Amino acid sequence: MDLQEVMQQKVFAVVGDTLKEEKYAYKIKKELIEHGYQAYGVGKELLSLNDVPEEIDVIDLCINPIRGLELMKECKKPFNTIVIQPGAGDEALFSYLQKENIPYMEGCVLVGLRVYGK
Repeated sequence: MDLQEVMQQKVFAVVGDTLKEEKYAYKIKKELIEHGYQAYGVGKELLSLNDVPEEIDVIDLCINPIRGLELMKECKKPFNTIVIQPGAGDEALFSYLQKENIPYMEGCVLVGLRVYGK
């Protein structure tokens, strides 16, 4: 899935600190909602991806790669793809996703919103 296809999805789980205005996770969640997407904050608002109350289309990782890997390993909910924001990926995370055949891409949802958003 490329960034254009990602932005055609409806439900996003933004993983990171979505409560502090200066954090990218906060900015991404806010802009997703402003553009008509359904967005849930995971990490500070919801503790787990499993706590998202509906099916997830896109998991957007905006968090330390170690914590992101932990959350992905415990995730039992189905989803379509993962977007790994700059700085949120490392070799351990990429290796895990590849080993488990989990679809992901490296990219920026804020750029996606500007170019392909609703």
